[in-house]
Amino acid sequence: MRVVVVVQARTGSTRLPGKVLMPIANRPLLYRMLERVLASKTPSEVIVATTSELEDDVIVGVSRDAGVACFRGHPADLLDRHYAAALAFGADVVVKVPSDCPLIDPAIIDRVISSYATHADRADFVSNLHPPTYPDGNDVEVMPLDVLEKAWLEATEPHEREHTTPFIWERPRRFRLQNVSWESGRDLSTTHRWTIDYIEDYRFLSAVYAELWTRTRPVFPMTDVLSLLEARPDIAALNACHAGKAWHRDRTAAQMASSAREQQE
Repeated sequence: MRVVVVVQARTGSTRLPGKVLMPIANRPLLYRMLERVLASKTPSEVIVATTSELEDDVIVGVSRDAGVACFRGHPADLLDRHYAAALAFGADVVVKVPSDCPLIDPAIIDRVISSYATHADRADFVSNLHPPTYPDGNDVEVMPLDVLEKAWLEATEPHEREHTTPFIWERPRRFRLQNVSWESGRDLSTTHRWTIDYIEDYRFLSAVYAELWTRTRPVFPMTDVLSLLEARPDIAALNACHAGKAWHRDRTAAQMASSAREQQE
C-alpha cells in the first residue's frame, strides 16, 4: 500500500496572499510545515502539489529545500491537481494535508492514517474533520485512489473542485465515512485556531514558534503548544478574533440545515 501525502500550496491565496512564504523561525512557513509532516512515522512519500503558474516557481524552490518533490498542475481546480499528483506518484492511498497548518502534529497524521489502514476494508474516507475535535490546523484526510478518482470524474460543483474532498464527505449514503476524534475527549476545534488565513494568525504562529522552536528540537508536539497557551494567554489572544472560522464547518452547517428542511417537508 503506497501512501502519498499531498500538500497543496500556492502563493495566490485570496485572504492572505503569499502566506505560505511568510517567515517562521527564519524559514518560509511552508518549509516549517513540511518539516512537521516529514516527521510523521507512517511510511509514505510527501509531495507538494502547486500550480503551473510562474509565480509558484518559488514553491518548487521551498519544497526542494525541504527535501520534498513537487508536482505542478491546475491553478484553480484543486481536485484535478490533487488527483493528477496522486497518479504521477503512484499512490494507492492519498492523504490530504493543507499547506497552511504549520503547527500540525505528526502524531495526528500517523493516527488518522493508521485508522484508515485498520479499517481500509470498510472505509472509503477517514478524516479528523467530520466533526473536528483537534485544535484547528491539524487537518488530515485519507482516501484510496479509486475514491478520489470517482470525485475527480463526477464532481461538478465549484466548491467540490476547489476543496478536493467535499464530493466524498457530502455523500455519506454513497461513501463509507469514518472520523477520528481526539482521544482526550476534548474539543478545541472552535477555540484554538492554529492555521493561517489572516495577519492575526501569522502573529500568533510567529509567537508560538518564537517560544518553542529550537534548532535541536524543531518539531514540538501539540501538548507543548497547549501548555504554552495556558501559561501565555496573551499569545492565545493574538488571533482569538478568528477562532471557529472554517469553510468546512460552514459547509457542514449548511448541509445539516438543508437536511432538516427536507425532513420537515
